[in-house]
Amino acid sequence: MAQNENTALEVTAPRSVKTSRIISQIILHTILILGSAAMIIPFLWMISTSLKDFGQVFIIPPKWIPDPIMWSNYPNAWNALPFGNAYLNSIKIAVIVVAVQLLTASMAAYAFSKLKFKGRDVLFTIFLATMMIPGQVTMIPTFILMKYLGWIDTHLPLIVPGALFSAFGVFLLRQFMMSLPKELDEAAIMDGANHWTIYWRISLPLIVPAMTALGIFTFMGTWNNFMGPLIYLNTPEKFTVPMLLNQFKGQYITDWTLMMAASAIAIVPVLIIYLIGQRYIIEGIALTGMKA
Repeated sequence: MAQNENTALEVTAPRSVKTSRIISQIILHTILILGSAAMIIPFLWMISTSLKDFGQVFIIPPKWIPDPIMWSNYPNAWNALPFGNAYLNSIKIAVIVVAVQLLTASMAAYAFSKLKFKGRDVLFTIFLATMMIPGQVTMIPTFILMKYLGWIDTHLPLIVPGALFSAFGVFLLRQFMMSLPKELDEAAIMDGANHWTIYWRISLPLIVPAMTALGIFTFMGTWNNFMGPLIYLNTPEKFTVPMLLNQFKGQYITDWTLMMAASAIAIVPVLIIYLIGQRYIIEGIALTGMKA
């Protein structure tokens, strides 16, 4: 009798474990689906609205598939404001920031991960602490500094701070460099290589995945930056794409069809870069955490 009870318990236990595992998977997938829906519904609404007539934007119940489809909203949005010039401004700023930041962040990351000097860890901790300071705290002092330098209404305030200083970029690349085998550096030193040679010829090629991920993050952040141009730029010819989108907002009424069409046009470069580099983002972030 006791043997039969033990057998029943052994059969019931795996079933209960399997049932709880299935329930947890259902809950997890439900949360992921709801989260994905919360992210994608605004995007779908933007695309749908960009193809609607103005009178169809806020009808109840909403129509997700416009009838008729107003393809003319896209050329109208492009021609309503100098989009081409804003595109060039945003591309110029983003490319310069990405290129310079990858260089400066990788050099700082090499110093913090490979060089041994007094106060290195303390300095790195202070460096990381700057990530905890909200941008609103330094907004006014930074504006005063930029005004003193005569950089107001130029692209320099949008380029120089992001290009020369990125605590997140240094942290990301430092963690990646610390996962590289020390034997590579030791072999290079035995062959007579100095630190610059090790950085340029050994470390830099090996951290390409992390640099690609950082470059994509930086490009997306710079391209979507609205607060910086709003503070520093006054001349319409120097506006970036986010600033130009703000011009579609009227004082009393906003043409949401043109604004959504312009928004769809604005995200094209970011979408292309993300689709091309998403593999590097996953690889770079995954490998960065291999060694603390």
